[in-house]
Amino acid sequence: MKNKYLIILAAALLISCNKTAEEKGNEITDLSSYVDPFIGTGGHGHTYPGATVPFGMLQVSPVNGVSAWDWCSGYHYSDDVAIGFSHLSLSGTGIGDLADIIFMPVNKEVDLSVKATSRDSIAYKSSYSHKNEKATPGYYQVFLEDHNVNVELTTSTRTAFHKYTFKEGDKQAVAIDLGFAINWDKAVETSLKVEDDYTISGYRHSKGWANNQKVFFVAKFSKPIATHNLYQSGEITKEASVKAPKTSAQLFFDAANTKELNVQVALSSVSVANAKDNLDPADATFEDTKKAANKLWNSALSHIVVETPVDSLKTIFYTALYHAQVAPVTFSDKNGQFRLEKDSIVTAKNYTAYSTLSLWDTFRAEHPLLTLIAPDRVSDIVNSMLAYYETKKTLPVWTLYGNETNTMTGYHSIPVIVEAYKKGIRGFDAEKAFEAMKNTMMKNDRGLIYYKKYGFIPYSLIDESVTITLEYAYDDWCVAQMAKELGKEADYQYFLNRSKAYQHLFDNESGFMRGKSVDGKSWNTPFDPKHSNHREQTDYTEGNAWQHSWFVPHAVDNLIEIHGGNEQFAGRLEKLFTESSEITGDNVSADITGLIGQYAHGNEPSHHIAYMFNHANQPWRTQYWARHIMDTQYNTTPNGLSGNEDCGQMSAWYVLSSIGLYPMNPASGEYEIGSPIFEKSTINLPENKTFVIEAKHVSHNNFYIQSATLNGKPFNKTTLSHQDILKGGTLHFVMGNKPNKNWGIRDKAQQQTKN
Repeated sequence: MKNKYLIILAAALLISCNKTAEEKGNEITDLSSYVDPFIGTGGHGHTYPGATVPFGMLQVSPVNGVSAWDWCSGYHYSDDVAIGFSHLSLSGTGIGDLADIIFMPVNKEVDLSVKATSRDSIAYKSSYSHKNEKATPGYYQVFLEDHNVNVELTTSTRTAFHKYTFKEGDKQAVAIDLGFAINWDKAVETSLKVEDDYTISGYRHSKGWANNQKVFFVAKFSKPIATHNLYQSGEITKEASVKAPKTSAQLFFDAANTKELNVQVALSSVSVANAKDNLDPADATFEDTKKAANKLWNSALSHIVVETPVDSLKTIFYTALYHAQVAPVTFSDKNGQFRLEKDSIVTAKNYTAYSTLSLWDTFRAEHPLLTLIAPDRVSDIVNSMLAYYETKKTLPVWTLYGNETNTMTGYHSIPVIVEAYKKGIRGFDAEKAFEAMKNTMMKNDRGLIYYKKYGFIPYSLIDESVTITLEYAYDDWCVAQMAKELGKEADYQYFLNRSKAYQHLFDNESGFMRGKSVDGKSWNTPFDPKHSNHREQTDYTEGNAWQHSWFVPHAVDNLIEIHGGNEQFAGRLEKLFTESSEITGDNVSADITGLIGQYAHGNEPSHHIAYMFNHANQPWRTQYWARHIMDTQYNTTPNGLSGNEDCGQMSAWYVLSSIGLYPMNPASGEYEIGSPIFEKSTINLPENKTFVIEAKHVSHNNFYIQSATLNGKPFNKTTLSHQDILKGGTLHFVMGNKPNKNWGIRDKAQQQTKN
């Protein structure tokens, strides 16, 4: 009998062990389980927790109803009141817009005639608790306490799915308010129509950050609409359709038979007819869509697989990889059509059009990351930019819902295009792209007239002259590289010469880039490198001289030379990180966050700086500071981002840095070597190839590279080309707790070759 019990116990243990192994296997494949969409919804991250799919057209997410900087996405984790669930959201921007087409389930009749002067006066608002709120990739859930309704949201690429579960016996209704707006947004014309017992449609035209935004929609309900109240400019009507700057509706449904009410919603920038065409098939279910969204996310997250025993690092990494793939967003409809800002309708042929192009931010690491994990989308993004070029014969600066916002400085669609071409990505007209780049940089607007006349932009002529000059110099270098690729020698020489504009602004005595007068000799005084004045009467964009003086990614070796050599340059660079973090001025930019000394990781101009030590023959300092930034500027809380997410840039920096790579000069096609944080990172490439980065002995203290091999051969360089990665192979590092000051050092001959 005793032996019988032992056999049973052994069998039970075997089953238990097998189950554990199976669960572990599922844990490895379900990478989405590591993602926490609430990271970045607190602090100044400005992310949203709602449901979307990779690069999806819709971002169906809760809206708190507050107009303030930290509510740019419509949601902030400090809040506990919802006024509805919108279908368009911005991820991590510093300006607020969207939150269009808001639906709110309620359990009572509400008066929509009252003009809401604040959130407190909104009749359909509800409180909620984070204890009854959940978010995973492609899914969001919250319980509305005031209405006793459980809300679940999921989405496909072009259709949002809502599932509302009401309390037994409660009234079942949905409020829709097309006049409501947050932040910069303002409705100018809206329309609602009850088409049949199950369907409503309409549109919302607004102006704000996107000055001419037109959103058309259709919604299909799982139950017939029993009755409805439509409001036109606050006046109730029993008509089946309304049109006014502000329209709203309350739809009532029979509460018998089921507590659930399901809704499918699709949008279009073109027409209601296109929105109907974008709608998923009628037999598509919430649960199937949720599962499909999760599958899409697992596929998107599997492009880079990291291995570490530290789960918190996996959470930070996969959440970052998630955030890096929510934008740009799909903009063209199923039939390829999309609207440009002057209301012309364009058809994307053989590509998908994208919008929400936060290029001042994303050219730095987000777009380089996409060349590795989503190369098939890169040519579509380039084609989208070329389509926007046709509107004004100028390449995009910052495109929101098909509108050029002209937000920020430079023309950084240019490095995105050049990077794609140099990395071997085709699928777009290279000659047309070059024409667009050249024409854009030969314009007279946005300070280019002064840039061409003086070789730099004098500080007395426009604000932010230093930043703009430095960024135009980089854009010029990128145009030169494309000209070289296409055999246009005269253009190559012209733009290469202009790309030296940074030399005009370098003050060797102070070591900073400074505003210079029209005479080309005298500096803007008085000068305080810690001084910040946000976007006006300043030489720097959202920062100061400490943060902006290093933006010469195309000519770092020459920058080192004019600083006086490696030691002088590295010393000044080190001081950036160790100087006091005091920022002076009466109107300091709120974007200066994530300070380490004067280094500001919370804003993009600082993002490449730690990797510049590599070029000064002190790569161990790059390794130290890159790891320090990773350790201090990212965590697993809602405050886990040190600044605006900015449509994937803040997260893309972490994704690439954590595997040991960073594109200091994206258009060069090379990555700088930093300090890998994971034991093993596998980049899954096209054609079933993989590139593996191993870090033996890596730990919290062992972040210095001791030695390296590439495919078994000694590797002693601080750069790695994109083409080397695409070939597949293994980059193996041995890590230690003390710097190896001989690894990665270039001799003089190598430096001269590089120059």
